Amino acid sequence: MPQTTALIVIDAQESFRHRPYWSEADLPGYVARQQALVDGCAHRGMPVVQIFHVEAQGPFSLASGNVRTLEGLSIEPDATFHKQYHSALAGTGLMAWLVSRGIQRLIVSGIRTEQCCETTARHASDSGFQVDYVSEATLSFPMRHARSGRMYTTAEIRERTELVLEGRFARIATVAEAIEGAAVSD
Repeated sequence: MPQTTALIVIDAQESFRHRPYWSEADLPGYVARQQALVDGCAHRGMPVVQIFHVEAQGPFSLASGNVRTLEGLSIEPDATFHKQYHSALAGTGLMAWLVSRGIQRLIVSGIRTEQCCETTARHASDSGFQVDYVSEATLSFPMRHARSGRMYTTAEIRERTELVLEGRFARIATVAEAIEGAAVSD
């Protein structure tokens, strides 16, 4: 039976270490859960797709040498795409790659929880894919609200992302639930 689920690993790249908001606080847990998800999906024969964000200059430029897998992760992707927008499906060949392989369900993971991961989940859902959003295998950083000045923790950002995605754009899943749910659906 052909595999109809693919894992998307978004922007898990060294470029982020060169941003002023970079924090190692949640990194060990993220790396462990992201690696478990990659390994579990690969073990079950699901294609693993790695997405890298690329910009013309700075730490996200190809010339910087930082557009490579985040240290601590070992990923042997079935396909790799470079993106310039928040959604991994915008302006890349990812959509055509997925459709040509009969992929119907995406497991979304990577960096940043509320930005590229959330945007990709919404875009995928609106494009007709079933989406498992594995928030425990996403990483973000504390953010300050521009108007109120309030600092939001990564836990608050994750909770808010889960709130707005669950039941509308995605199923919020743990690493184990995503792997098992994909195995059942295929």
